Amino acid sequence: MSAPGLGALRLDHPVMVASGCGGTGRELAPFVDLDGLGFVTRTLTRHPHPGGAMPRVVESPSGLLHAVGLHNPGLEVFLAEELPWLVRAGARVVVSFCASTLGEYAELTHLLASAPGLVGVEVNLSSPDADGVGAFDAREPFHAASAVAAVRRELPADLALLVKVRPDPVRVVETARAVRDAGAGAVVVGGALAAAMPDGRPAGLSGPAVRPVATAAVRTLVRTAPEIPVVACGGITTSEHVRDYLAAGAVAVQVGTGLLHDPTLITRLVHDLEETS
Repeated sequence: MSAPGLGALRLDHPVMVASGCGGTGRELAPFVDLDGLGFVTRTLTRHPHPGGAMPRVVESPSGLLHAVGLHNPGLEVFLAEELPWLVRAGARVVVSFCASTLGEYAELTHLLASAPGLVGVEVNLSSPDADGVGAFDAREPFHAASAVAAVRRELPADLALLVKVRPDPVRVVETARAVRDAGAGAVVVGGALAAAMPDGRPAGLSGPAVRPVATAAVRTLVRTAPEIPVVACGGITTSEHVRDYLAAGAVAVQVGTGLLHDPTLITRLVHDLEETS
């Protein structure tokens, strides 16, 4: 397979680890060679988040329901304890993060700007429950662009800037153009669909149900705005799924929920793609 370029993020193959599904990397290391692998961290916030109430994850016939509540140790702990291990393992680390205000986006980016070994950042604007976790509400393209502009101003030019947006076939073009004009290097189309836990709490739905929705959004975006590099994310469990997204125009894909069922999945996908290329 060809090596797609995403600005400063260079990949040996088009398969990356999606945010939130690779743990700290230590959990995947026995199953996947992290050396050279594009690894997007779980979404980090300025301060630690304890996460939502249990249960946080529930299986459904359409995929995985989750109400994790941005559980994370906070950016400073991540930089001190998790990033050095990932860099030593050879992963090409992209930090996913979100913030509650535009000022906090700038502050977080300033902290990340000099992080040793970091190759890029991914601004997570796709949370299906931004209000519930206290994240900046970026549903309107203007607000999404404001968040990206705040990041762009603080981020060195040699670091990749990816922006994750909702797989909304209706508004994806408007949003993608807005964040691209604000400085995004590529747009990640995917993330969970808005859903509810069995007890009624707001949740995200990831897995098989997302793939046809994300595919429609990717196709719409590539057809309408072909100048924007697109990374597809949602419901990938086979190499055919990867090929379908690439055929739709994506330059790379991110694998998420499938890793929770099979941590060897990325190794298998890359092998299959290389065998049939």
